Amino acid sequence: MPEPSRPVVLLFPGQGAQHPGMAVELYGAEPEFTAAMDEFFALMGEEGGRLRADWLGDDPRVPLDDASRAQPLLFAIGYALGTALLARGVRPAALLGHSVGELAAACLAGVFDLAGAARLMAARSRAMAATGAGGMLGAGVAADDLEARIGPRYRAAGVAVAAVNGPRHTVVAGPEPWLSELAGELAEGGVTTRRVPSRQAFHCPAVLGAAERFAEGFAGVPLAPPRVPIRSTATGLPVTRAQALSPGFWAGQLARPVLFWAALDGLLAGGDHTLVEAGPGRSLSMPARRHAAVRSGRSTVLAPLPASADGTLAGWKAAMEELDVLVGEGV
Repeated sequence: MPEPSRPVVLLFPGQGAQHPGMAVELYGAEPEFTAAMDEFFALMGEEGGRLRADWLGDDPRVPLDDASRAQPLLFAIGYALGTALLARGVRPAALLGHSVGELAAACLAGVFDLAGAARLMAARSRAMAATGAGGMLGAGVAADDLEARIGPRYRAAGVAVAAVNGPRHTVVAGPEPWLSELAGELAEGGVTTRRVPSRQAFHCPAVLGAAERFAEGFAGVPLAPPRVPIRSTATGLPVTRAQALSPGFWAGQLARPVLFWAALDGLLAGGDHTLVEAGPGRSLSMPARRHAAVRSGRSTVLAPLPASADGTLAGWKAAMEELDVLVGEGV
């Protein structure tokens, strides 16, 4: 059982964590969460109304796995959950986000305000809309092993390692049909893969153009140093003042690999923590549980929301009770 003074770190998941009904039971039941979601939808204008309808409805107009839906909704849910936790008195020692989750972390830390975030999420969606069909594959091999299996033909098409989520938990991304062909070759080579729910590629050279277009969306969005330390998944180190103030740093992560494991490892090397996943499901808490600091009991992991719509509110309430016990006065 962690000591009460163990600092809290919020983890914000990215593409692939989304699922139908994610966090919907909290809407209307948790005032701070609801207010943050409504504010984001209002700032998104007409598109915000469509986002809200697709999130709450049973038959979304745009598939949830499309970047134009998954990305802004994951951002909004992460930000709203973080806002709800802050309202409960949680004072995180650090924030760590995966892909679009890093933008939720940046907004919560005050790098840009929610109005700026709404502009950025609209720009990110526009940038990705111009990319062709693609996707991502999770593979149960080390990053170096997977890197060696991506041949010149695939590299020339923009296929690359997109995320390192654990020692043997790697993601590869790229355009179609090359990604599907690589999946077949990996299967023949005995490598187990699974599709990440995404209709586009992220964090690979195939979307360099999208990253450049996304950077243009930062024009007129004020940036500030983070008020809460952010552990970067681009470097594995805390985001510096210069990086926080650079549009290229935030936009460039769209095409850079996500070094989640390096960021987590560096964070836990500095001390024991209570890790709280501020998003739907357990896409970050599952790999975090494999870290030696967590397996030994020195650090702990809490995932407040389930990986499906059922039991969201009950799970959240139970997790909040557990969080109160875990951190006590240390929040």
